[in-house]
Amino acid sequence: MPVKISIVTICFNNLEELKTTCASVDKQTLAPFEHWIIDGSSNNAIKQYLESTVQPSYRKWINEKDNGIADAFNKGVDRCSGDIINMLNAADYYLDSDVLSTVSATFDQNPEIAWLHSKYQLQRGGVWVVIGKPFEQSKLYRGMRSLSHQSMFVKKELHTKYGNYDTELRNAMDYDFVCRIAQEPVLFLGKPLVVFAPGGTTYTNYLKAMKEGRMVYEKYFGYSFKLILWQFRLRVLHYLLNSPVGGLLYKIKVGLKMENV
Repeated sequence: MPVKISIVTICFNNLEELKTTCASVDKQTLAPFEHWIIDGSSNNAIKQYLESTVQPSYRKWINEKDNGIADAFNKGVDRCSGDIINMLNAADYYLDSDVLSTVSATFDQNPEIAWLHSKYQLQRGGVWVVIGKPFEQSKLYRGMRSLSHQSMFVKKELHTKYGNYDTELRNAMDYDFVCRIAQEPVLFLGKPLVVFAPGGTTYTNYLKAMKEGRMVYEKYFGYSFKLILWQFRLRVLHYLLNSPVGGLLYKIKVGLKMENV
């Protein structure tokens, strides 16, 4: 029997983006066990669409205000009853129709792992690139660099053991959870499974996420000079990428096959 995969999609006033995500779920050759849509919108567009359109039997939803991203995540996690949970935000989507079958087979063939992650596709500097590296606990000071929660498939039992997402955090709640599960056995799939939609992280939130990331790291592991240097590097690159010449320089980097460095 394939493992039961639960998908959680949070959304807020973005019906068209939600449709994109749902379409990628619905075309999977292995259907999910359940697909929870957590809608915290300030209007009824998503609610009306879900209620007036025929949906697969695995799709479930709630329409109510939340207290931020972490709270919305937790509403989904608490409702999941599958073996594996994947957080796929509205607008993000699976790269092809075999993602869930690949994930299911991987867990079946590697029963010792507690979670897996993969490469993923996103847009940087106006260029579509594929990034992602095997998770290494020793490099947690680098934050979520080359690791995306959309590409993470986590056994539900890890939430039972380590808890849900920290609602006190506004940007680094996924990183905080990764820090808690860092010692659990993990497997890396060297091919992209998920496409991270452009515009998911704003200029301001990126810098705030780094500040929160430092706070989270020090909570679990203490002060790190490596982290200070790494975040200085990221700030420089961030400002450079958003400069008038940033896009051109990044295209050169991609041309040199250095986008995953």
